[in-house]
Amino acid sequence: MATHVRQRDREIPVRLVLGATSANVRRLVLVEAGRLVSSGALLGAAGAVAGARFLRGLLYEVQPMDPLMIGGAAVVLIAAAALAAYAPMRRAARADVVSVLRSQ
Repeated sequence: MATHVRQRDREIPVRLVLGATSANVRRLVLVEAGRLVSSGALLGAAGAVAGARFLRGLLYEVQPMDPLMIGGAAVVLIAAAALAAYAPMRRAARADVVSVLRSQ
């Protein structure tokens, strides 16, 4: 997320100059983070379902298709992604508009 926001360092201040509020910028970053996280969670769940047959011999006292374990892992990863998106979101919302416009 930090790299994605840094790649848009020139776009975000222009949005702010054109009338976007810092809340709009935060929402923009969070929506993009949500898209990445949800697609990753869906692909991970599909991979877990596909790999369940191979993991059956490695797991003890847990079934490979246990919905509680798969859901718990997804929740932990979504929470970690939300924390990872927080710092870039704050930095993007406080972008220095004047310095970016001067450099262009």
